[in-house]
Amino acid sequence: MKIFYLINIAKQAGEEILNIYKNGFEIEFKDDKSPLTLADKKSHEIIVEGLEKISKFPILSEEGKEIPYDIRKNWEYYWCVDPLDGTKEFIKKNGEFTVNIALIHNGEPVLGVVYAPVTDIMYYAQKGKGAYKNGEKIEIKKSLKSLKERLNILKNKEELKIVASKSHMNDETKKFINELSQYLTPETLNLVSKGSSLKLCMVADGSADIYPRIAPTMEWDTAAADAIVREAGKMTYIYDEGIWSKVLDNNTQYPKSNTQDQTPNTKYPTPLIYNKENLLNPYFVVV
Repeated sequence: MKIFYLINIAKQAGEEILNIYKNGFEIEFKDDKSPLTLADKKSHEIIVEGLEKISKFPILSEEGKEIPYDIRKNWEYYWCVDPLDGTKEFIKKNGEFTVNIALIHNGEPVLGVVYAPVTDIMYYAQKGKGAYKNGEKIEIKKSLKSLKERLNILKNKEELKIVASKSHMNDETKKFINELSQYLTPETLNLVSKGSSLKLCMVADGSADIYPRIAPTMEWDTAAADAIVREAGKMTYIYDEGIWSKVLDNNTQYPKSNTQDQTPNTKYPTPLIYNKENLLNPYFVVV
């Protein structure tokens, strides 16, 4: 699969989103009360049309039809799409929304494109070929095999940058940040707010150190950016309070999980997997 095809599709969708962004739009609400605009719909149409021209893989999109798990569970490859991640940011006109296209292989994101139309920033990655931002490869400074190593590299930094969402800054997230800062003891703790999948991309490109998401997300919210995170030498781990407390005390190695129920492992932090029955991500931390 040549990734430049996906880059072109994402840009086409982004151009249509920008046209609507500049010229005004009406807001609808889905059954779950989340907002929906013409930009969501048009982006979905452009992406689906583009993907159908380059592959026969099934497409799972936030704005597409619901596909029963009895059908999805047999998929080896499929596209996971969020045509407009950050609809609330789109409505607020703060520019922090993205187009997201991911290819999933047996539960793992192996290719991802994240495009921010307002800033014209393009992230992309393909398994085994690295992660890129606007055509420049994101440097992997060191190959780290354990979460403990990842956290230790952040210890005693002059400035620890934690990216999060102000709208999801709940008590659990505040508690996690407090415990983490006590362990890492940075001179300065800088909490950065950012919308949409850009938060994962900030950890991938090194402009943020860690992103805790102790609030609900769906698989299409993270899949494309998760592919970029992994190829940038980082990881998206399931968050479990008990396990993370142990990790801060013990040198714990993580194995790769292939269990579809994604129940938090009782011993190790495990990466997110995709194409679960309910499509809801468990809480996670990107580091």
